[in-house]
Amino acid sequence: MAKTILIVDDDPTQRRLMQAVLEKQGHHPETAESGEAGLERIRRGGIDVVLLDMIMPGMDGQETLELIKAREPDLPVIVLTAHGGIETVVRAMRAGAVDFFVKPASPERIAVSIRNAFKVRDLTGEVTRLKRAKSGQLGFEDMIASAPAMRQVVRLGERAAKSNIPILITGESGVGKELVARSIMAASDRAGRPFVAVNCGAIPENLVESTLFGHEKGAFTGAVAKHMGKFQEADGGTLFLDEIGELPLDMQVKLLRALQEGEVDPVGGKKPVKVDVRIISATNRDLAEQVKTGAFREDLFYRLNVFPIEVPSLAERADDIPALVRHFIARFNAQEGKSVLDATSETMDMLARHQWKGNVRQLENAVFRAVVLCDGDYLTPEDFPQISGLNPTLRAPEAERPAMAAPGAVPSEPAGDMPAAAGGHVLPVDITDAGGHLRPLESIERDLIAFAIETYSGRMAEVARRLGLGRSTLYRKVREYDLEVDNFREAG
Repeated sequence: MAKTILIVDDDPTQRRLMQAVLEKQGHHPETAESGEAGLERIRRGGIDVVLLDMIMPGMDGQETLELIKAREPDLPVIVLTAHGGIETVVRAMRAGAVDFFVKPASPERIAVSIRNAFKVRDLTGEVTRLKRAKSGQLGFEDMIASAPAMRQVVRLGERAAKSNIPILITGESGVGKELVARSIMAASDRAGRPFVAVNCGAIPENLVESTLFGHEKGAFTGAVAKHMGKFQEADGGTLFLDEIGELPLDMQVKLLRALQEGEVDPVGGKKPVKVDVRIISATNRDLAEQVKTGAFREDLFYRLNVFPIEVPSLAERADDIPALVRHFIARFNAQEGKSVLDATSETMDMLARHQWKGNVRQLENAVFRAVVLCDGDYLTPEDFPQISGLNPTLRAPEAERPAMAAPGAVPSEPAGDMPAAAGGHVLPVDITDAGGHLRPLESIERDLIAFAIETYSGRMAEVARRLGLGRSTLYRKVREYDLEVDNFREAG
């Protein structure tokens, strides 16, 4: 999609020249003949970059620039000058301009300046986001939540933030449950205090109690020093218990007592320790069904499920996909030093039609890969080879597919992001290299483990069971292959 660039210049000839240059470069230019007209257009929104002449009758460029920055501090402004006076340029840069050039400028110079403006915007936005996330101030106003289903989540979250009521966030894997939890914390009176996230499904069973409640020195073999548990780390703030449905039954009893009494018993401790924490838990499982089967304690379920919030799948909030794609493009531009401007309308349509079984996390990973692969200004379907190749509109008609697979065979219809191998079978990882030769077994195993960790959202017990490995063997291979398990967990 073309970027909208506003040209603010009192000279009609210069406006026409700039407009022609920008149109050739694939942008969508708009013009304003004065500072007042430019401000009015900016007020209506939808402007990506401003090209601002410094010498104009009435409201000059300097005053216009200061008013733009007061209204839209993140909007990139490039100043134009016919004289190139150093004092004028210095004043403009101090007022917030990202670049300048002397009129008339070559098309190449204009293109470089606009590209640099977007780089600065992406870097500034990423730094701001990271600062707000680190300080616990990343809230609902930072969320992409224009779809009706997400607006309901925001409304419930804002209401829940006004009290210390326990919250249970439900939803499919990858929908952003931790992001909702962090936003609730940022909107509450505990903003700025500790936010401690624990993935209950990723803790080895013999370490759950120590991880949550802490232990004293010498409490067990290997306890060489006193350890403060997650409850004590979150004292005064918020404790986010992710994948709460994975918690062993014996630990559920101790968790219930900690919630009821407001105190924890460290392993090997002589007396309980008082804690003041706000509990937000999350799960992609049906806890009510687990209660019926005896896999989850009923009393703990009612204790956690006081204020339920269900986060919709990406399919239920498809209207947010374009905004999410642009958000991820800006983030990965900053992280990877890329300068992708946007995705083409054809690409956006393809992404909107795709079935995102992994929800926002899958979309994020797909855009990350596309940004790294992209050599142009805009993401195209070719930058999403797995998705464009598996789009339902590109699949063979139903009549051309096998009526029934042999028992135990892998389904021949591609699913999710999996690449199709020779013979129509679907494989979770590529087994051949770019030259068509088989890859080493070790590299295939690494990719398969990474795929399993992502598929099961970092729930290592489930990953080990599905791969037929012992838990210790799985952790050893994760260390050997230098896999970052936290990148695949339910993290928003």
